[in-house]
Amino acid sequence: MNFNEVLENNPVIAAVKNFEELNIAINSNIEIIFVLFGDVLNVKEISEIIDQNNKIGIVHIDLIEGLNQKEAAVKYLKKETKFKGIISTKSQAIRLAKENGFIVIQRSFVFDTISLENVKNHLASNIDAIEILPGLIPKVIEELTKNSSKPIICGGLIETKDEVMMALSSGASSVSTTKREIWEM
Repeated sequence: MNFNEVLENNPVIAAVKNFEELNIAINSNIEIIFVLFGDVLNVKEISEIIDQNNKIGIVHIDLIEGLNQKEAAVKYLKKETKFKGIISTKSQAIRLAKENGFIVIQRSFVFDTISLENVKNHLASNIDAIEILPGLIPKVIEELTKNSSKPIICGGLIETKDEVMMALSSGASSVSTTKREIWEM
């Protein structure tokens, strides 16, 4: 699977926070699902639901209760779940996930010039994509896409079709959103 191509063909990503949203996402035309909930007891089940519905599941490891960013947690996800990728704000988790064959997405918050420089450094590292939050900063999106060929995923505070179009026209590969109305654009 070429993740860049998957993102190009699927510019809207469902970000789900509970089973109700997961069920809506798997019954939609969405191909990629970011899992922002769960715990060590149900994360396997969540991954299997996504996989059985021929969707690409990417789990935010920082948000799974009972897991941490340690090597054992990443190995557990690789051995016991059907997730294709891991999202994290932690460089250690990203490195471990990459070493274990996951698609890796570094999630970064951009709020000043220092954080923007940190994002540029992440883009130079061994990640598959970066998710920037909030995703409504055209100047930042343009700056990042100008300096890297890696996919830029915008997330956070994207609630309307116009905001999706603004992020995409600024150079973002995709947007992740919890707004169900956007999933069916």
